[in-house]
Order: sequence, then structure tokens, then C-alpha cells
Amino acid sequence: MLNSKVFNSVIKNSFKATGLLVVISSPTAVGKTTVCKELVRRGKGLIVNSISATSRVPRKGEREGNDYFFVGRKFPELIKKNYFLEWEQVHESYYGTPKKYVEQEVSKDKAIILTIDVKGGATIRKKFENSVLIFLLPPSLEIMKKRLEKRGTETAAQIKVRLNSAVKELKYLKKYDYLVVNDRLEETVKTIESIILAERHRVCS
Repeated sequence: MLNSKVFNSVIKNSFKATGLLVVISSPTAVGKTTVCKELVRRGKGLIVNSISATSRVPRKGEREGNDYFFVGRKFPELIKKNYFLEWEQVHESYYGTPKKYVEQEVSKDKAIILTIDVKGGATIRKKFENSVLIFLLPPSLEIMKKRLEKRGTETAAQIKVRLNSAVKELKYLKKYDYLVVNDRLEETVKTIESIILAERHRVCS
């Protein structure tokens, strides 16, 4: 018969750490930014957005450690030191996810949300095995097209490129753990909250 100390030890050592790195990827105009903002708002400090490092200078109103970590010209050197879980160059600036920062937030039992493209998601999985990858999709390509047209920021040709890219990105789907269709915001957020809750209670393999 198990005594209470052994029982408690089994329970304690059977659960994954309750902190999580949650990667959310999606094509353009699926609404991941809105979804993530709502997750953070409802999370009340237990669900937080990841903060990226960047080589560019701060823009007006941006704060160090709140909007970005501004590392300037040190960025290439930090790449060599394996400082980032993932990084990319956008025009003349670099952006990346600091590995140590993510590990610190996860150790505080928080769910840290990282929005990233599908290729970046696959990279994260290789470097952070316990990450949870969620693929967010629109209900249909027709709805995605309507959302893009409603934004009014792309030409018809650009919208066509976006739609074609969305189809190509589907080949990465099997690298993800969950597929969530973003039709109604409330339902989408509740679904992702349920995923986070379930992952917190997953038994260690």
C-alpha cells in the first residue's frame, strides 16, 4: 500500500511543469493578434505575450523590456552565441525570441504566447521540445479573402498571393499539435484556453 509521502511524490513527479511555451501560427488575416490579446487579457498575468529582441532603435513610445529588448548591433553576436530560440531578418532589422527570457517566464508557471510563422514554429519545436504548437486557420479561404478585402491594405494581386501562401503553409500542419479554426473570437479563445489547461495537466512521458 502506498503511503502518503510516496503518493504525493508520484503525483508531483508525474505532471509536466505547469509553465508552457505556446506557439500560435496562422496565415495573414486569420486574427491571431486579436486572439492573443484576448488570451492575455483573460489570463490575468498567467498568460503573457513573449517579448522579442530587435536590432532596430526604439520607436516613439516603445519601452525596453515591455515592447522589445533593444540589443542594437549586438544581435549578430547573440546569434552566434545561440541566444535565440528563433530569429529572422525583416528588411534591415533583426528580430528574435530570447531563449533565456522564455525559460524564465515558463519557470514562473506562466503560459507564454509566441506568435510566429509556420517555419519558425518548426524551429521552436526543435529547440524547446515541451512547446505547444497551435495552428490557427480561417473557416474557409473565401472568408479569408473577404477579411483581406475588408482591410483594404492589399491589391487584388496581393490578396491572391496571400491566399496561395496560406494553402502552401498547410504542409506544415502535421508539425503542429492542435488545429483551431477561428470563426468566432469567444469560441476560439475558449478552445485555446482549454488546450492550455489540458497541457498543464498532461502526465510526463
